[in-house]
Amino acid sequence: MFGLGMPELIIIAVIALIVVGPGKIPQLGQALGSGIRNFKKATTEDDFVQINEKAQ
Repeated sequence: MFGLGMPELIIIAVIALIVVGPGKIPQLGQALGSGIRNFKKATTEDDFVQINEKAQ
């Protein structure tokens, strides 16, 4: 996983905790998860456009 081991991940987590603060970590995780979920959904959906064929 990008050459990151457990010590590096712990250091990143501590830095994120200091920068963002303990109250915002769950919101940040939720936003990140939602963004990844929406990206995956957008890349797997078929693009379908329905065109109204009636001429007015």
